[in-house]
Amino acid sequence: MRPENKLMWHAAVAIALVSASGWTFAQSYPHKPIRFIVPYGVGGPGDTIGRLLGKQLTESLGQPVVIDNRSGATTIIGTELTAKAPPDGHTLLLISTTHAVNPSLFQNLPYDPIKDFAPVTMVVSTPFMLAVHPSVAANSVTELVALARSNPRLLNYGSSGTGSSIHLTSELLKTAAKIEMTHVPYKGSGPAAIDLMGGQIQVLFSSTVSTLPHVKSGKVRGLAITSLKRAQALPEVPTIAESYPGFESSSWFGLLVPAKTPKPIVERLLADTRAALKTREVGQSFISQGGEPGGQPSAEFSAYFQSEIKKWSGVIKAAGIKLDK
Repeated sequence: MRPENKLMWHAAVAIALVSASGWTFAQSYPHKPIRFIVPYGVGGPGDTIGRLLGKQLTESLGQPVVIDNRSGATTIIGTELTAKAPPDGHTLLLISTTHAVNPSLFQNLPYDPIKDFAPVTMVVSTPFMLAVHPSVAANSVTELVALARSNPRLLNYGSSGTGSSIHLTSELLKTAAKIEMTHVPYKGSGPAAIDLMGGQIQVLFSSTVSTLPHVKSGKVRGLAITSLKRAQALPEVPTIAESYPGFESSSWFGLLVPAKTPKPIVERLLADTRAALKTREVGQSFISQGGEPGGQPSAEFSAYFQSEIKKWSGVIKAAGIKLDK
């Protein structure tokens, strides 16, 4: 056998052995309880989503999926724990839009948001609703934009904090519509919603679930949602994209595992997550609240996530938002 052919033969054998060992390991997966790191506090949207999914995965995987709430440092604490965990499929991480935003807000993250993780799939994507106080003379996005253009910085918009998804979505609208409004950051979306109803601020993006009751009671006026297409549960509510093509922003959650997790295990988790999203308890629950269940192939989710990093990096730079030096 010629030397170059012998080298190729040995390489092929090595690859085959690695693949076989990965498959054998995946065949016995899972063989112990699974740690599901949720980098959010108990009771919040992320925690609720994690527990709904975790319950279904417990049934399908045949091992307890234990929720480990590791909130703090803008999800960095829980994310770092996952990055350093063994890549054996027994540690999962629930991420959100924050995972795509942090690289542009913090210069020295203790992990690489792309290289240190293997994507599984999107879990759910929920649009925001653009709402205004009833005193605002606007019944549509175009009317709001016209008002803002005629009165630069007269309108105050709230957010759940500087650099939050709500803040960035507002900045995205300002850029798309070429308008100016004054940012009023709050410690959470709850206080911002209270001040919107009280008239202290005039504009706010917030979750469809929390906003709809106030729209129905007449305390605020809902103008549009931020998904590319209308929500299944809200077919009568227009999208901002109908006025500004391509405009999209959402509160999304996805599933990651540590990098180098064997591909058969990632595929098993993808299949079981897809099955969970088709159940009434999980999937229908998301749809009823204006969300869109995920389940996309891992490669598709990875591409979307990386596009989110790029999009929000541009918004953050244009707005001059800085949290970390």
